Amino acid sequence: MTDEYKKGSLSLTSTVAMGTGVMIGAGIFALTGQVAELAGTWFPLAFVIGAIISAFSAYSYIKVSSAYPSSGGVAMILHKAYGSTTITGAAALLMTFSMIINESLVARTFGSYSAKALNIDSGSLWVPVFAVGLVVFAFGVNMAGNKVIGAISKLTSVLKVGGILGFALITLWATDLTIDLNAGSDTSTTSLSGFVAAVALAILAYKGFTTITNSGDEIADPKRNIGRAIVISLLICLVIYLAVSVAVLLSLSIESIVQSKDYALAEAARPVMGQAGVWFTVIIAIIATTSGLLASMFAVSRMLAMLTRMNLIPHRHFGMPGTVQNHTLVYTMVAAGLLAAFFDLSRIASLGAIFYLLMDIVIHWGVLRHLASEVNAHKGILATAIILDVVVLLVFLTIKGTSDPSIIVIAAVGIGIIILLEFIFLRKMRGEQGITSPHSHG
Repeated sequence: MTDEYKKGSLSLTSTVAMGTGVMIGAGIFALTGQVAELAGTWFPLAFVIGAIISAFSAYSYIKVSSAYPSSGGVAMILHKAYGSTTITGAAALLMTFSMIINESLVARTFGSYSAKALNIDSGSLWVPVFAVGLVVFAFGVNMAGNKVIGAISKLTSVLKVGGILGFALITLWATDLTIDLNAGSDTSTTSLSGFVAAVALAILAYKGFTTITNSGDEIADPKRNIGRAIVISLLICLVIYLAVSVAVLLSLSIESIVQSKDYALAEAARPVMGQAGVWFTVIIAIIATTSGLLASMFAVSRMLAMLTRMNLIPHRHFGMPGTVQNHTLVYTMVAAGLLAAFFDLSRIASLGAIFYLLMDIVIHWGVLRHLASEVNAHKGILATAIILDVVVLLVFLTIKGTSDPSIIVIAAVGIGIIILLEFIFLRKMRGEQGITSPHSHG
């Protein structure tokens, strides 16, 4: 990349492709089994509720980003609301880490589907190898620049949306559209709290819309197109998630979905389309996860570059040539690759949901308290977004506190470390007179 930012380089179509690329790559392939495990036969409804809550959340992002479009939009929103404070840096980093976690989840999903295509056991070391390989490939494409990303995103979005909808329509047509709510599972064990926890993961499947705000003034006519791109992306993903989740539920029992949660759609294709259907779904999954990772790395690297420019995080070049944007791409690749190679991503997905929901609450509160009048935002909608996020987060924490309490401890420790390090860094920055940027060429 020769320039750090290229204003107006992303068209509305490319922006929608980028947003849906992240959401569909992470959502329907990576999270279907986990959502079904918590919500039972009602898991398609969890995706609908997740879309509604995400629409309320998107309101804050649309209002502020349309008024003040800039690359690294989430960081900009926090800075507008809270200034150069610890809460701005910490919340932005929570968002960044949740996105990197999401990248790892998508990469592992790519690894799982690739392994299935080659009849390799899901526990094989080839799964993380494939996952890391995808991360490296996505890094290379991002280094090539916005035009390459936009072109690939457009192509892969058409292929994946068409393929996923084709899978859904064929499955729905081949069945009598009758769902046996008692097939393969005891629905009495699906509690309200379990359903709400499933909604928390479904929200994670939609959070890719924030990649659009992070691209900001790189989008053509951002004051109009940021909001339009987010709304279009959410609607496209809702239609796809609902169609596919119903198709999967018609094809498999909940028990079978959970057992094959790493490649649930491929298994759902088998009863209807046989082995050819499995291959077809695997190919679409590989395309979807690839485009999802490309778009996510694009957004994360720009957000980190923006945080660096705002003097909210330190940055070292480590002797690397090129711009800050190039370096943040390298850091993103390394972090996502390590997570994809070594960590249990079902648990890390839970950590990502906690980080994201907490950051989302901070965003809405900041807009409500400090920016609502300035950006002409309705306070009732902002308050509703906060309430919905708080309810979902508390229920999710309660469920995880019972089933996996260590993840709560890990989340609390991680948040504490982020806040402490951010506080120390900003205090040091304020104490160093004459230094305007935390860059170092060490």
